[in-house]
This record gives sequence, structure tokens and C-alpha cells, in this order.
Amino acid sequence: MTDQVARTPHGRGRLIVAAVLAGLLLLGGGLAIGRLTAPNPALTPTTTSAEAGFARDMQVHHLQAVEMAHIIRDASSNADIRLLAYDIANLQAQQAGQMYGWLASWGLSQAAPEPSMTWMTRPALDGSAHDHAADDASHTPGEPMPGLATFEQMAQLRAATGTDADRLFLTLMIAHHRGGIEMANALLDRSTSPVVTPLARGIVMAQQSEIDYMAELLGS
Repeated sequence: MTDQVARTPHGRGRLIVAAVLAGLLLLGGGLAIGRLTAPNPALTPTTTSAEAGFARDMQVHHLQAVEMAHIIRDASSNADIRLLAYDIANLQAQQAGQMYGWLASWGLSQAAPEPSMTWMTRPALDGSAHDHAADDASHTPGEPMPGLATFEQMAQLRAATGTDADRLFLTLMIAHHRGGIEMANALLDRSTSPVVTPLARGIVMAQQSEIDYMAELLGS
């Protein structure tokens, strides 16, 4: 039965939802651990930590995805893309709100004290180069985050219609998700936080699943 469901567009959509729900379970477990450990000041991230930088930058990254999803949800007549956009908007808005809450609970400003992505250029936990070092080397603090759509691309998406809009959305969102995965992996290389790392792992899992699904939609 699972194979039969997966062969249908709506069935694949349900598999995406299942992956997202699994990511939320990971997040929930991390939050539960975080509540137990939060009173220990030693576990509270500093304002220039990887955890704080990730929370600030990923909020910005997520909120653009939410905007893109809202645009295509209103513009598309494709039921599968509309459902995917609805799921992306809901999940990433929820995660952005969670990261906002982390910074508030840590007593840290939502505004960064240094250029965006500075945390991604710092050494991994072991102080050595890591699996994503080649990617990180291309990042300059303050420049656009990985996968972020440009102002011109966002304008093109708003102006596009029909299948052109669908294809542009899928193309931009695949790149956007790849950038989000890169950022989440960079956090995992730099943090053991029982609050932040479960969300980062959930992002990697859910967004890779959505990338695979969007590639199928784009190919069809």
C-alpha cells in the first residue's frame, strides 16, 4: 500500500507531511530537554554563539520561504504545489517563531551584533576543517545567505503566472532549501545544544525530503 500511495502525486505529498511531522517530533524532544536544562546559565548561548547566529539568520531565511510559499499558493492552480506551499509556509513560520522565542528566553537581542553568517565562518567544535568547510569558505559575513532568492528573483516570482510560476517557484525553493540545509549542517558542526540541534536535524531531514519531491514535480 505504501508503494501505491507513493506513486501518486497526493500520496507523495502525504509522505512529505509525514517527514515534516517526524521533524517536529525531533524538535519536540529537543524542546523538552531544553526546558530541563535551561536554568543552568552555562548552557545559555552567548550573543555571538553559533546557536544565536543560527537563530537569527535562519529566521530571516525561513521567512523568505514563507513569503515565496504564499506567493505561489495564491498564483498556482496546481493542487500539489499549493499543498506543498501551504505545508512549507506553516512549518517554517512555526520554526521561525520558535527561534525568536529562543533568543528571548536566552535574554539576547533579535538584532545581531555582527554581520549575518559570521558564525558560519568560525571553526567547528573540534577546531578543524569539517565536511562543509568548502562551502563555508565561500561565505563572507554580511553577504546574502545560502540559497536566498534575490530581490529580482522575488519580483519575477510575483509577476509569473501559470506553469511558469510553478517552475520558477520550484527552482527557487529547491535552491532555498539547499541553502537552509547548509546552514543547519553548519550549526550541527558547531553546537551540541540539546535545544537547537534537534531543530537543525529536523530541518535537514524535512527539507531534503521536500527537495526530492520538488525535483519530481519539476521533472513532470
